[in-house]
Amino acid sequence: MREVIFKAEVGDDVFGDDPTVKRLEMITADLLGKEDALFVPSGTMANQVALRSLTQPGDEVILEKDSHIFNYEAGSASAFSGLQLLPITGKMGIITKEQIEEEIRVEDVHHPRSKVIVLENTHNRAGGTVFPLEEIERISKFAKEKNLRMHLDGARLWNAVIATGTPLHKWGKYFDSISVCLSKGLGAPIGSLVAGDEKFIIRARKIRKMYGGGMRQVGIVASAGIYAIENNFNRLIDDHRNAKILAEELSKIKGIQIDLKTVQTNIVVFDVSESGKSVPQVIEELKEKGVLVVPFGKTKLRAVCHLDVSMEDVVLALKRFREVFEG
Repeated sequence: MREVIFKAEVGDDVFGDDPTVKRLEMITADLLGKEDALFVPSGTMANQVALRSLTQPGDEVILEKDSHIFNYEAGSASAFSGLQLLPITGKMGIITKEQIEEEIRVEDVHHPRSKVIVLENTHNRAGGTVFPLEEIERISKFAKEKNLRMHLDGARLWNAVIATGTPLHKWGKYFDSISVCLSKGLGAPIGSLVAGDEKFIIRARKIRKMYGGGMRQVGIVASAGIYAIENNFNRLIDDHRNAKILAEELSKIKGIQIDLKTVQTNIVVFDVSESGKSVPQVIEELKEKGVLVVPFGKTKLRAVCHLDVSMEDVVLALKRFREVFEG
């Protein structure tokens, strides 16, 4: 990856003439079955550019309560786009057509206008769970009937593809816009893309500039994204295998609780409340032993398997977990 960065051909992406960026956008749009795509610095910007491009201030966006957009994007939907977010409590990150139907606003001067349905796949806070394609199809059909737009936060859509064998374009056809991330499982140092039809991307490009996301000789970064797609996509299956082993073995340690049904891809979320240890305490004790995890609530932690974590690393990490929890 560093070699292709060093050799990357560059131009000026603000003027639309960086050939490496254009190639990355073309590759991504084609994979997702969309007319065009736009390269942006981060997943948050990808989601927010999409929402701004699909809405008007005062509109309402329906999404799952634990979604990234609702919890981890610093209130940017309201700050930048004047949007109201309506969260629905899902099960393992999944909301149903019936739940959404209950929340659609009737035309009334008192109400915001229901405008966009957002789904997340895979779902981060739910533990990397896959949103079933069958339910997406049902929601999409309903959205068309109600003239609603659909956005997919597909930061980890690559993992859903590997977990199910369903190609990207079969997920993509149900959404007006899709964001995908290059810097998670695919291992690029930076970057995401948002994809949609040509008219949508023209508007999104203007919004990206407004948000400070216009970049110049960014082919050096885009080249890493191309390399990641071409070389690190199929190997995500290794991360899924490692996460499953990690979860199964952690569940055997006294004081750790895991719902193994949620371990469908590369994320492992576990509860330590029965151990008598606090989340900060566990984080610090593991850190001292060379294992890094992140807090994921008052009693939960998250561990993620990725291309820098080998099976040998998982085995060593499990040894450290046992030392912390069992002595």
